[in-house]
Parts: sequence; structure tokens; C-alpha cells
Amino acid sequence: MMDGTENGNSDKKLYARMRLWEFADKYIFEPIDNAIADSYLSISRADGSMALIGELPQCGQMQSPKVRLVFGVIGMLRLIAGAYLFVITSRECVGTYLGHPIYKVSTLEILPCNMSVDSSSVEQKKMEAEFSTLLYAAEKTHGLYFSYEVNLTLCAQRLHELGGESKLPLWRQADPRFLWNGYMLEALIDNNLDPYLLPVMQGSYQHFEAALGTNIIDVSLIARRCTRRTGTRMWRRGADLEGYVANFVETEQILQANGFTASFLQVRGSIPLLWEQIVDLTYKPSFQIVQPDEGPRVARRHFMDLVKRYNSVIAVNLVNKHGGEGRLSERFAQAMETISNDIIRYVHFDFHAICGHIHFERLSLLYDEIEDFLKKNSYFLLDVDCEKVQEQTGVVRTNCIDCLDRTNVTQSMIGGKMLESQLKQIGIFGDDDALSAYSVIDTCFKKMWANHGDDISIQYSGTSALKGDFVRFGKRTIEGIVRDGINSLVRYYLNNFADGIKQDATDLLQGHYILSTSRGLASPSQPVGLEAFASMRVASGMVLAGVMFAMLSVRQAQYDRRHLLYTLFWLSLSVGAASVIKAYGRMFTNKPRLFRSRH
Repeated sequence: MMDGTENGNSDKKLYARMRLWEFADKYIFEPIDNAIADSYLSISRADGSMALIGELPQCGQMQSPKVRLVFGVIGMLRLIAGAYLFVITSRECVGTYLGHPIYKVSTLEILPCNMSVDSSSVEQKKMEAEFSTLLYAAEKTHGLYFSYEVNLTLCAQRLHELGGESKLPLWRQADPRFLWNGYMLEALIDNNLDPYLLPVMQGSYQHFEAALGTNIIDVSLIARRCTRRTGTRMWRRGADLEGYVANFVETEQILQANGFTASFLQVRGSIPLLWEQIVDLTYKPSFQIVQPDEGPRVARRHFMDLVKRYNSVIAVNLVNKHGGEGRLSERFAQAMETISNDIIRYVHFDFHAICGHIHFERLSLLYDEIEDFLKKNSYFLLDVDCEKVQEQTGVVRTNCIDCLDRTNVTQSMIGGKMLESQLKQIGIFGDDDALSAYSVIDTCFKKMWANHGDDISIQYSGTSALKGDFVRFGKRTIEGIVRDGINSLVRYYLNNFADGIKQDATDLLQGHYILSTSRGLASPSQPVGLEAFASMRVASGMVLAGVMFAMLSVRQAQYDRRHLLYTLFWLSLSVGAASVIKAYGRMFTNKPRLFRSRH
């Protein structure tokens, strides 16, 4: 959808469009939503200090600023000697949330406010450069969404419960779990700049409309990623001591039809124990349970938090019963034995053993097991007068190991069942109708969930979701299996050789690593000890060179037997280098160097 939604009403709470004046010594933001602005935001390019000014500086031959249009201020981060301002330079209107426009960040830009770096020490300049390089990785952040009119971090049921509090500024309403720029907004909050405080959420937004008879069915899917334990696939696993888990995502499926609005929530998240899977160049690193005695307490904290927010919870565990996954699953089951009660249930469904790689229709067995929970806890429903008919009083929490591929297949199945139930309740479907009987709606629904799964997977693993062909087409295909193989190899490369830097950038943006505590220390971004000399390129080159020269020596051995000794030498060099890589695999990986998990 093209970006054509503009609102110039004088009562707009957030500035949706601003001119950015880039002077030599400052940035000035001029709101242009209204015909006349009574103040302008000025930010120093020397140190990032902020102030509201009453008029724009005069421009002339000696002061001719660059002027362009921006669509929001995401926030500011301070490093050692400078500050960096994040602004939205282009956006796309992708749809609506409960009638309000939703925008996706197309491009964001970082404006440096670091002129004071020039007077810093050489060491500070070096560290500033290293950290600022990490910040610029944020310009490639995938899946950032915002709205000037409604808080995307809150589900429809929470928004309805707000009532009069909905008049608060959007950043005050926001659920801090899903506020991607919460840490970066602090500098603006300290300066009381409410009209500039734009809440941004990371996740996914998908939508479709379809006609059924005389009815228009409008379905949206919103994913909200939690920032508490955010990061990349292999460097953020399990839970922390507070019970926050990796890749925690709240997914809301919204139906609007016949004047009714229905909302259904699901959540996903890593197994809530202290565990990790540190990359070491093997295809599938071993699972390691850390502080096993703390596991039950961590799981309890996690589920008590879910109960507080969603009331009842049913935990659906999709991991294998055997192997490394099985040992982790057994620990999870043991922890749940001490937690399970009338409002917390645990279900283990060995996805691979039951469904294999092609028979995903057997998920109906899982649905039969949790159907009573879904019917009892229902979904949120508003009638044509926006009066609450019923509310959702429980949530399905689904996990596999990554909480990506098996999880997305399962959540899409549950979402489809609930959509059928909603359409029946509001009178569009008959008692025996199913989505599969309406090819257009069924196709749009599957595509929506497949795109949703791809978005979440890209943000956590770097590739599209596996098993996406089943979600998209309702069956496994040869093309889908081949694509899964390619994506698995790409994940392997990213996990081992790229995600460390990405994790550092994430921790810096989210405030998990705060630079003020590190001033005067040696740069943490530099490897030490043997790691400083460990180079995968050099080691791999030695292996390949050894093999190549050994082959050349073998060919020459038929003319001169001494070349057999050279062959042995080169083979020994190759085998030795390969052995070092295997024995010290972790040293050759790209690992994060800023924030280490407490456990």
C-alpha cells in the first residue's frame, strides 16, 4: 500500500512529518503537520543536548543548511564521547490497526552528534569508532512498525481496558516488553518532548481482505517481539534468572467483519530454563543446561509473569523426546510438575515423531488435546456497538527449540481453528463450515501466516522460516524442502561467523550494555589471548593448501620418491589445521563481546 495516509488535524498528539534542518552546529526539527509551529526541537551536533526554540535561525550565504523530510525521531544513544540520533527517513503505510494507520520503517538514519570526539584521547576515539560501527548495524534492523494514533504494543483487549487512560501519550501507554526503542527514548523523555516520543515495535504485520457473499472479512496478524532477552538465535537461548526468555513473541490475530471485532492472542518463547547452545563450528552444537538447580525457580517466575498478564496458560512443548532435545525437554517437564495447577497446564507433543517432515495434518491430534482450553478461555470480542461481548482469559504458549519453524506451523493451525470459531459466532460461517471450503480465504490466511513466520525467523535466525511451504500451501513440496536445506546452511554460516556482531549491536541499542560503566577500560570488542590469533580464513586456507600441495606431490612421486615425504608433510599440515579447528571451534566463531548473559 502506498504511503498516502496523512492527517493534518490540530489535535494530533505526535508529529508525523517534520523538516530536518541540518546546520553546521545543530539539527532542528520543524513540525509541519500544522500550518504554524510554535516551537522547534534543536539538537546540538557537538554533544546531543536538546532544547525547544521559538524560531528558526536565519539562513544566508554563511549558513545554508541541508533541508529534508523525516517522519519521526526514534531516539538517541550516547556512547563514550558522542551521541547518535535515530530518525525515520522513509516509511510505508502497510495497513490499519483497529482503524488507525500502521507504518513500517522503510529506512532509518543515524545522525551523529559527536563533534566533541575531536578533543578526546586517542583511546577514546578508537573505542568510539568501534562502538559507533555497531550502531550503524541498526540501520538494517528488520520489521520496525509504528503508529502516530494507536499503541501497537497493546493488544485490542488491553486497549479496550485502558478506557480514559487512552488519552495519555502513546509512550506512557506502551507495554515496555514490546517497546523496541524504549532505551533510546529516555533522552527525549528527560527533556519532556512528548510530541516527538514515537513508540516503535519490532515484529510483523500481515493483513488480507476477502469477500464472502455480501460480507467483507478483514483479518490482520500482528507479532510483537519482546526486548527483555532479545538477540540472535544461538547467542540468546533459554531464559535469564528473572524468567525472561529468548525469542518471546506475542501474536495477535484480529478479525473485523459485520461490525464485530475479534482478537485472539498466542505467545511463543524459548524453553524457560537456564540453557545455552554455544556455536563451535559443528552443525548442531550440544545443549548445555546451566545452573540446573535454578531451573524450577526460573520457570516459575516465567509462568507467574504469564499468568499475571494473560490469566490461564497452557504450555505446548514441541521438541523431541530423544537426544539433546529430549534431555532439555525432560528438564522442562520436571520443572512444570512443580508449577502445573488449575491455571497452568503442560502438554508435550513430539512434533517430529508424530508429524515427521511431511504429515503436518497430524497436528489435529494436538488440537484435540487442547481444544477444551481454547473453548474455555475463548477470545476477545466486541459487538457492533463496540461493547465487550467476551474476553480472552487464557493463552497458548508454544515452543520448540528455536520457537520458529515447528512453532509457526502449530500456531497457524490454532489460529485457523479460532478464526473458524469467530466466523461462526458472528454468523458468517455455518456450523459445519471450514476455512478449507473457501479457497480464496484459505489461501490468503495461509500466506499471511507464512509471511508472519518468515518475518520472525529473519529477525531471530537471519533466514526465512523452515517448513514455510506447508504453512503457505498446506502441503510439503520438493521446492520447499530444498529451500529449507539452503536456509539451514545459511543459518549455520550466520550463527558461526556473523551473529556475534549483530548481538553486540542489539545489546547496545536495547541498553543491555551501557557504556558509562566501561569508561577507562580496554575495548571489549577486541579478542584477547589465543583468540586474537584465531582466524577461520587462515586456518581454512591452511587445510585447503595442504590438500592441494599433497595432491601435487603425489603426482610428482612417480618421478621422484622424495615427493612422498612432501605429500606426508602437506597432509600432516592439513590434518593438523583441521584438528585445531575442530578442537578449538569456539575460538574461530564470531562471538558477542559486550554483554554476557548473567548465567
